[in-house]
Amino acid sequence: MKKIDIACIVDDDPIFIFGAKRIMQLADFCNSFMIFKDGKEAIDNLKPIVLSGQNIPEVILLDINMPIMDGWQFLDEFTKIETKQKQKILIYIVSSSIDPADKNRVKNYQNVSNFVVKPINIETLKRISEEVLDDLEQ
Repeated sequence: MKKIDIACIVDDDPIFIFGAKRIMQLADFCNSFMIFKDGKEAIDNLKPIVLSGQNIPEVILLDINMPIMDGWQFLDEFTKIETKQKQKILIYIVSSSIDPADKNRVKNYQNVSNFVVKPINIETLKRISEEVLDDLEQ
């Protein structure tokens, strides 16, 4: 079965990062990870990767409540980056927020695939994997 090559986690919670990586490994979700602790670190590292078209993550799991640059600010900056490839990067908001305003705000970003409430589990990862791989085949 085909799996995601590179998954990116943007989250400031080391416990979530540890748990998400562990569940991804158990689910055989991806070949490798990129981990960033806030939106600024993610933008600073992802922008040159996306612009070069090399080793682009197929999926980003993005927290919205982070210091320095939150998930919304990250999305605002990330959507300005012009990609050289036609490959889309699917973004999933992964948050502990249950605020309906956050779920509605996601609709303003066409590159955000879905809103997932923490904690993440194997079933959610399988669904994300299917969506990402289906999108890559199109």
